[in-house]
Amino acid sequence: MNRDIKAIITGIEASLPDDIIDNEMLSKMVDTTDEWIMSRIGVRERRVLKEDGLGTSHMGADAVRKLLDKTGTKAEDIDMLLCATVSPDMLFPATANIICDKVGIMNAWGYDINAGCSGFIFSFETAAAFIQSGRYKKIILVTGERMTGMTDYTDRTTCPLFGDAAVAMLIEPTTDDGYGLMDSILHVDGVGRHYLYQKAGGSMYPPTIETVTNREHFIYQDGQTVFKYAVSRMADVSVEIMERNNLEAKDIAYLVPHQANMRIIEATGKRMGLVKDKILINIEKYGNTAGTSIPLVLWEFEKNFKRGDILILSAFGAGFTWGSMYYKWAYDPK
Repeated sequence: MNRDIKAIITGIEASLPDDIIDNEMLSKMVDTTDEWIMSRIGVRERRVLKEDGLGTSHMGADAVRKLLDKTGTKAEDIDMLLCATVSPDMLFPATANIICDKVGIMNAWGYDINAGCSGFIFSFETAAAFIQSGRYKKIILVTGERMTGMTDYTDRTTCPLFGDAAVAMLIEPTTDDGYGLMDSILHVDGVGRHYLYQKAGGSMYPPTIETVTNREHFIYQDGQTVFKYAVSRMADVSVEIMERNNLEAKDIAYLVPHQANMRIIEATGKRMGLVKDKILINIEKYGNTAGTSIPLVLWEFEKNFKRGDILILSAFGAGFTWGSMYYKWAYDPK
């Protein structure tokens, strides 16, 4: 590994479905209200990919095409494509491979990474290691989720949460020590398999008439338990990365948190000593897009960033998985 090389984001683009389910529409599907959802979660609307036969790769490929055009990059110059997703088109082949085929990336290799809502930070760490090795110059990282396809719209505790989206970013090397991914702290803990999971569809419980009838192919969440773990671990790891790098609240331009729940986001920012203006939030418009949520925030707010801005990226997800990153923004968006 070449310790002089750091991974930097040199471009970012998103793909969002056109269809929207707002809280008024949701209240006609399940026993809930806008007031109940906003007070507990903070989501007002979520994007939905409705058309059958279109999966995560559809949005991912659209985001990659936009990214290649935006950055003036040729498909044949891409060395690797990673896709972070918990909602792949199918169990195999990998959605990363399907996206490559759809956009004409023929000289690359890649694979999918499943790390729940921490998918982006786990995948970014992976891409950074390949960049730091010196062997790869251009890596595309796609985060894509069709979460609504596994959402139970008879369960009012989970159906207000999730939305669909994909983001693609170009990751390249730099030897300028002042920019890029500076540090990361990542964790996993299998205890989460009891509290946040999709029961059927894997090798333990293959699909049967019974699993479908029992609605076991949808997301299950023990909300109170997940909330307690998320609040403590996401906040703890965010403070830990600050302390490890001698950072104070005044040094940080923005916290870019996973958009799961407003109360989790606010608790993390409070522990870090940040004022509200330094906490980036778009959960109201898009809901929880799992591993796509952090890059969706980066895409939406990139024009706010200045070269050298310190960003703290923090996530918590199924597994449990959690972690935080210290990143110095590397370019001024045009």
